[in-house]
Amino acid sequence: MRVRMTGLAGVIAVAALLAVASPASAAPGDASAYGAKVDVTLLGRPAVNVGPFAAADANGPTQNTFAGVDLTGILKTGVINTSATRDESSGAVSSRASTADATADLLAAATGRISAGLVEAECTATQQGVVGKSTLADVSLGSIGQVGATPAPNTKLDARLVGIKIAEVTFNEQIQNGDGSLTVNAIHIRLLPGVLGSVGSGDVIISSATCGPAALPIPMASGAGLWIGLGLLGVVAAPVAFVAVRRRSSLSAA
Repeated sequence: MRVRMTGLAGVIAVAALLAVASPASAAPGDASAYGAKVDVTLLGRPAVNVGPFAAADANGPTQNTFAGVDLTGILKTGVINTSATRDESSGAVSSRASTADATADLLAAATGRISAGLVEAECTATQQGVVGKSTLADVSLGSIGQVGATPAPNTKLDARLVGIKIAEVTFNEQIQNGDGSLTVNAIHIRLLPGVLGSVGSGDVIISSATCGPAALPIPMASGAGLWIGLGLLGVVAAPVAFVAVRRRSSLSAA
C-alpha cells in the first residue's frame, strides 16, 4: 500500500506541474484603441453621442482606419488609424491611435479653436509594467495656452471666458484602471456645466489607447516543456517500479 501511495503522490505532483505549464492557465492581456469619441450637449443644440471611431481590439479587428470625423461646430478630423496587438508567446500587448488634422470647434466662440496636425496615443504592457505616451504635432490652442509635442502625463489647461473656467483640456491623460490596465487619451476636452458662460456639457476625446496588464508568458506545453514533464514523470515512476518488482520477487520466493 505504501508503494502504491508513493507512486500516486508522484504522479499527482507531476500532473500538477504539467497543469501549471498548460497554455490555458494564463488569460491573455487585452488592448484596444480608437481615434475619437464625442458625448456632448451644447447650449441650444441636441445632444451628440457618437463613436468610438476606428475602434481596434487585440481580439479583432486588430487594425482599423476611418476616413475622418465631420461634426459641424464640434470636431473635424482627417484620417484615423488604429491598431491593437497581443504577443501570445510573451503576453505583451500594445495599442496605438493616430488622428490627423484634428480641429475641435466647440470652444471656438469663447477661446478659439483647438487644432493639431497629428494626435497620437500609445500604450504598451509587458512583464516589466504598463507605459503610455502621447505625441502632438502642429498644435494651436487659441487663448488656452501652449503645450509641447510630448506632454507630461495629465497636463491640464483651463479654458476660461471672462476669467471663469468653462472647460478643461487634458493632454496625455493617463488613467490607471481598476483591472491594472492603462488608458491614454492624447486630448480630452471636458465641458463644465452649470457655470456662468458655459457652452454645454460632456466630453470629446481624440486618440485613445488602452492596454494591459500583460499576461504571463505562455510556457511550452509541447516540445521542451513536454519532455521535461515526461522526464520528471519517469524520475518518479522508475524508483516506484523498481521497489514494486523487488517486493513481488520477495513474495514469490516466500
